[in-house]
Amino acid sequence: MAAILGLRPSEVAAICRKAAENEVVSPANLNSPEQTVISGHAAAVKRAVELASAGGAKRAVILPVSAPFHSELMRPAQERLEKDLRQAVFSPLRIPLVTNVDAAVITSGDEAREALIRQVSLPVRWEESMHELIEQDVNTFVEVGAGRVLSGLLRQIERSVHCFNVEDPKSLSTALERLAQAQGESAEAS
Repeated sequence: MAAILGLRPSEVAAICRKAAENEVVSPANLNSPEQTVISGHAAAVKRAVELASAGGAKRAVILPVSAPFHSELMRPAQERLEKDLRQAVFSPLRIPLVTNVDAAVITSGDEAREALIRQVSLPVRWEESMHELIEQDVNTFVEVGAGRVLSGLLRQIERSVHCFNVEDPKSLSTALERLAQAQGESAEAS
């Protein structure tokens, strides 16, 4: 996998088609207008990185990952996971969910199962998912886990939303305080 920064997703897709040379390389994470992660055979990814660098990318960096996630090469893993997911009981969702594979709102357990299966080998549509959430009037986001990568991507997509990061007890306390403050400001505005 590799991160391509500074080129539009359509440009990255065209580079992948050119770099493939009978191997697999394709967009895997459509993260923001300026960042697309690609995935596939190592040699094809390397060719795409070289083409992207020569084609004006701000950065094109090979990522140290253990597999070609969200690419057609993950189809065998998808098929194994599908067997287990088909046996699991999925209840209706209590809270609507925007899936990263469709960038659409779902509410049923069956839809969740199908999305989980398909997301193994299809691209993550992060930017479109964030736009869908914003269109659903979501204006506050909490990133849970180490780092602030997703918060940074969200800022590239829409600066008007609130985004808080929680990665340890101190940041949890800070996020809770800021969430309460943002909620108070919303109540005053209404």
